[in-house]
Amino acid sequence: MSVTRLAIFLSVVLSVTAGIHYYLWARLVRDVAWPAPWHTWLSVAVIALAVLMPLGLMLTRLLPHRVTSPIMWVLFSWMGLMFFLFVLLIPADLMRGVASLIDHIGGAPPDPARRLLIARLFAGAVGLGGLGMATWGFYSAMRPVAVKPVQIAITDLPANFHGFRIVQLSDIHVGPTIGRAFIDQLVARTNALQPDLIAITGDLVDGSVAKLGHFVTPLAKLRARHGVFFVTGNHEYFSGADAWIAHLRSLGVTVLRNERVTLEQDGHHIDLAGIDDPTGRSFAAGHGSDLPRALAGRDPKRPLILLAHQPRGADAAADHGVDLQLSGHTHGGQIFPFNLLVGLQQPYVAGLHRLRDMSIYVSTGTGYWGPPMRLGVPAEITDITLHPA
Repeated sequence: MSVTRLAIFLSVVLSVTAGIHYYLWARLVRDVAWPAPWHTWLSVAVIALAVLMPLGLMLTRLLPHRVTSPIMWVLFSWMGLMFFLFVLLIPADLMRGVASLIDHIGGAPPDPARRLLIARLFAGAVGLGGLGMATWGFYSAMRPVAVKPVQIAITDLPANFHGFRIVQLSDIHVGPTIGRAFIDQLVARTNALQPDLIAITGDLVDGSVAKLGHFVTPLAKLRARHGVFFVTGNHEYFSGADAWIAHLRSLGVTVLRNERVTLEQDGHHIDLAGIDDPTGRSFAAGHGSDLPRALAGRDPKRPLILLAHQPRGADAAADHGVDLQLSGHTHGGQIFPFNLLVGLQQPYVAGLHRLRDMSIYVSTGTGYWGPPMRLGVPAEITDITLHPA
């Protein structure tokens, strides 16, 4: 990423962060007119959180994981609560605006006491609502990840591949708040499913190999008849993709970088291809998705499964005769109503979809990113079974 693009990105992030924190302070502290010293302490807390949020993200790159992890638990939890408060304040402000307009049209004189009462009622409702949503979201993210069975039909699937099972793991995001214990449990539960193939569709980590490499070593214990395969996500490129690719290969994971392998079962064959995340072009020479290269020389009579981190390349995949694309990236939105915004950037947000002759499955993610919360969008270990169309 160029210095100019990085500067623009940071400017936007800092401006948005500052703006949201000011809005929360104005509605939940200033307008409520908290008595001293609560007003002062709450104001200081909001300012401190606004400063620490971007600072904390930078510190994760500089300080040891054991130092930054407790800080990031606090900041990411606040990030989730902040989102819920912001989302609830918007309709609350609309209702207050409508009430003020009605009073103005009716010629009612200004009543500061009534205005303060309304501000406190709305602030209380928003505060309780936000805390409730954050608490439920935290519980949803912390409980064991559910195994989600999915049946997918493949045209001309060879008879020996009927019932072929793929476990898809995606968007685990090992990092500040997800560590080795999560990976240990994930490996045990995945192996218990006894899949034919394991596919990890990107965004495994949020940090360097030096800091997080030992957290993912249990992946070496993953077992599947046809092996474990991985494709890069955008977060690998934020974390040193080449080093992670080498590290995963040392654990026995096959990393598909715009390439294809043939899976054989009792004399019958299907193809499995994987492409880099398109983000790679901006971070490292020789990286970035190249679907034609991955599919060069393939036998079009063989069913083809494609691992691609982002769903947005589905049109190109369908054009190239892919039968099934497995993707992640979206987290299904992770936190309602953020899933409504994800749909503006990605053609598919979650679940199984059909695009012409191709099926595409988008995982909601096995971990989470940022706030340790999921609301309305549970995490999943996807247990895919193939059968003939």
